[in-house]
Amino acid sequence: MTTTMSIRELTRNGSMFGEYDYIDIEDRKSHEYKGVFISAEYADDVKKFLEKKLAKEKQAKIDRLMQFAGTVQIEKKFKHKNAKELRKMIAEEKYSE
Repeated sequence: MTTTMSIRELTRNGSMFGEYDYIDIEDRKSHEYKGVFISAEYADDVKKFLEKKLAKEKQAKIDRLMQFAGTVQIEKKFKHKNAKELRKMIAEEKYSE
């Protein structure tokens, strides 16, 4: 069984937690949806679902980034140089004229 409540109603009437499978929470003035309360009976199932969904989203981001990994070739003269050495080399090449 489900229902919709405001946050104020939810805090005033704590006995509602046991009566419903989930409760939609909304702001009564603006009718803005704030979230959902899931009963303890279904909490583990929801956690597992969210973990899988978040892992899938994270993997999609990694896959998107990995398509660019290794696509840039570094010239031999720049290999094994730290940032300071690279800046010095570039400045020398640029301003040596």
